[in-house]
Amino acid sequence: MSVFPVENIRNFSIIAHVDHGKSTLADRLLEITGTIAKTDQNKQVLDKLQVERERGITVKAQTASLFYSYEGMNYLLNLIDTPGHVDFSYEVSRSLSACQGVILVVDANEGIQAQTMANFYLAFEAQLAIIPVINKIDLKNADPERVEKQIEKLFDISKDECIRISAKLGTNVEKVLQEVIEKVPPPSVNISDPLKALVFDSTFDHYRGVIANIALFGGEVQKGHKIVSAYTRKTYEVNEVGILTPNEQPTHKLYAGQVGYLIAGMKEVTEAQIGDTLYLHKQPVEPLPGFKSAKPMVFAGMYPVDQSEYNNLKSAIEKLTLNDSSVTIHRDNSLALGAGWRLGFLGLLHLEVFNQRLEQEYNASVILTAPTVPYKAVLSSAKLIKEYGKEEITVINPAEFPDKSSVSEYLEPTILGTIITPDDFIGKIITLCQTRRAVQKDMMYIDEHRVMLKYIFPLNEIVVDFYDALKSVSSGYASFDYEDAGYQAADLVKMDILLNGNSVEELGTVVHKDKAYAVGKAMCERLKDAIPRQLFEIAIQAALGSKVIARETVKAYRKNVLAKCYGGDITRKMKLLKRQAEGKKKMRKIGNVEVPKDAFISVLKRQSEK
Repeated sequence: MSVFPVENIRNFSIIAHVDHGKSTLADRLLEITGTIAKTDQNKQVLDKLQVERERGITVKAQTASLFYSYEGMNYLLNLIDTPGHVDFSYEVSRSLSACQGVILVVDANEGIQAQTMANFYLAFEAQLAIIPVINKIDLKNADPERVEKQIEKLFDISKDECIRISAKLGTNVEKVLQEVIEKVPPPSVNISDPLKALVFDSTFDHYRGVIANIALFGGEVQKGHKIVSAYTRKTYEVNEVGILTPNEQPTHKLYAGQVGYLIAGMKEVTEAQIGDTLYLHKQPVEPLPGFKSAKPMVFAGMYPVDQSEYNNLKSAIEKLTLNDSSVTIHRDNSLALGAGWRLGFLGLLHLEVFNQRLEQEYNASVILTAPTVPYKAVLSSAKLIKEYGKEEITVINPAEFPDKSSVSEYLEPTILGTIITPDDFIGKIITLCQTRRAVQKDMMYIDEHRVMLKYIFPLNEIVVDFYDALKSVSSGYASFDYEDAGYQAADLVKMDILLNGNSVEELGTVVHKDKAYAVGKAMCERLKDAIPRQLFEIAIQAALGSKVIARETVKAYRKNVLAKCYGGDITRKMKLLKRQAEGKKKMRKIGNVEVPKDAFISVLKRQSEK
């Protein structure tokens, strides 16, 4: 590693919208530089997780070091392939902290999409060099000229700077590497400075403990060095350092400006904090600023199927959150489901992927409750203000939603959504947004046929099924991205679900007053399909306080008590029917109605279009 001076190092990321060809471009770059052999099997080489292979999306940012000769000089290129979905934008922002430039990939067929815009502004704010690349020029409907005009209009980048490539066929990909060397500046660091290493990602290995991905902003590190964590103040001895090619490749040393991994015997998951600064023992440095903590948008309760699995699940969640630091964890308890956690995610896809990774990587099956968003309540009761020590509280569990009598106003989270769509679908999309209580902020044409709409949405309205509905009304052409837009006052109510008059805490939810009936009706209908019939009647009710707003009934299995009567006196038949009714009434009193655990997810996703 010592043969690569700082001026011959380039650190860059690939950013783009979903499915615009980031991982395919990364495969070709790895092949051109000889990092991996050229074979037809090289598809999504950097997507190592099973969930990424199955879904065809990138979930985790992955690092690879490439060696490339250009004009007689040897260069070390550190590439980070990033996710494209809005739910994983935290991975992108973290990756950019270890880079000096980005390759911005745009599909020649689809043009600029919502997440292209979001990722561009992340790179622009970080003041990184931006290389625009137009991919998929081999497609029949590709229109690179139109895309170049869009890039020039929206990003103020000259169309002469755009590189047209086909990552699938390898057309013109070498030009991208040359542009990286010419346009991306080397890191401004110095080897003679004391060691300063930023931990920008980490994973857990059962045999070696925590493996930290580091970017060196000064000095050098090797096996045997004593290092200190600025976060925990603990001292460790370095067992191994190396680079990712893309598999782990141990090296003698890592120098300033390089990106690699470090193993230092960190046994506990909590010891490797993403954003931490590592420095040499007795050579303290000013810690690097680290990262802004992720702001969870969706919360869901997570419980073990069997309480005996609690400790195993706790260990699995800790190890997985080390690899995915954007998940927040709060301890939680439920009467029906026992001890568990309330986890915060960046979106519904993030929640699904986390759940899938728990099952595949740690063999842990869990029960998930309804996804909810974090609300705020401004307290008016002096007693509650004294109890909480503040006037405004955040409510992440509907069971803790305070009563209207002790609150001056409720606040709900909002987001600024960006929709990019062909103009044929504007009418349907505006109607969809209006049904979700959205307020239009902006509308502009980015070329002759494509429109960019900006709306302020209540987060609760988009978190479950808005993306599916948008794709449906636009025949799959519209793209959607969002960012946090603070809180606004709203008329919120807590809706309880009652089974035979008993409230089921796990099914309680917070809804806007105008939508309470539709949500309650849909929930009751789903429960009616999910709860098995009993020998007694089950009343399923949605209630706001003491007022029932919707009801469904699961009919009882009814035994034919008149089967043995062949004619005869009517009074005998009436006696038999009366006795049966009394028995049912008694059973209903002692009957314990339970929602089947595997029905939770299907029951809890609301159908707001109903």
